[in-house]
Amino acid sequence: MKNAIYPCLWFDGNAEQAARFYCSLFKNSSLKQCTPMVTSFELEGLMFMGLNGGPMFKPNPSVSFFATVETETELRSIWNALAEGGMVLMPLDKYEWSTLYGWVQDRYGFSWQLSLGRVSDVGQAIVPLLMFCGEQQGRAEKAIAFYTSVFPESVLELVAHYAEGQTQVDASVVHARFRLNNTPFMAMDSGVAQTFTFSEGVSMVISCDTQEEIDYYWNAFTEKGQESMCGWCADEFGMWWQVVPSILGELMSDPHKAQHVAGALMKMRKLDIAALVSAG
Repeated sequence: MKNAIYPCLWFDGNAEQAARFYCSLFKNSSLKQCTPMVTSFELEGLMFMGLNGGPMFKPNPSVSFFATVETETELRSIWNALAEGGMVLMPLDKYEWSTLYGWVQDRYGFSWQLSLGRVSDVGQAIVPLLMFCGEQQGRAEKAIAFYTSVFPESVLELVAHYAEGQTQVDASVVHARFRLNNTPFMAMDSGVAQTFTFSEGVSMVISCDTQEEIDYYWNAFTEKGQESMCGWCADEFGMWWQVVPSILGELMSDPHKAQHVAGALMKMRKLDIAALVSAG
């Protein structure tokens, strides 16, 4: 049971505009699909979904994207573009962990950490990073243990802890790397108090081939988490997931079926593949 996992970014009508902007910054990038509701694109091997969901949810730095860039010239070019119209969270500078690093929130509200280094040392040029803060402060290690127990093909690659006295909040993990179904992730506990935590502004999509897989992930996340509509759910750590059938894109792209499938989907919490197919 190896399922694709990729991030979904919530937009208020400008998903395609943002996707074209991101694709212009990173070399190995392309648009895959553009519809009024969904824009799919790939940045340096990582798939993204841009969802035009409206003004209801906003992203915040609890989920950022850690980009390893191999030349200073390229890093500064990407940094300048992301920072234009955005907000610098940590200035581009030399730090203990990198000769050149910075954290920026772009004009669309999404957060990026740029670091000069070798992609081969990380395994992927762009990696989702989960920061446990706010109501989830200090829970990174427990969450990683949970995620690696849920996903069948998972491995914990690295965990680095804060030194004693380095933080005044409940924080243990300063940096962790792990893989879920061979998809790289990073995680950390915030070193300072934050007022935000995970939201629907950034969710993770799990593409499932069978109803058995949908049931498995849905039950794992909602056992101590919460159900929402249309395949969305939050786990016990507040992280949001979309557990969806891999056939959904095909159903929704068929002009003769899409309206009926969408109508059925809107009535569901956990998605039912057979009901969606028959609705079309």
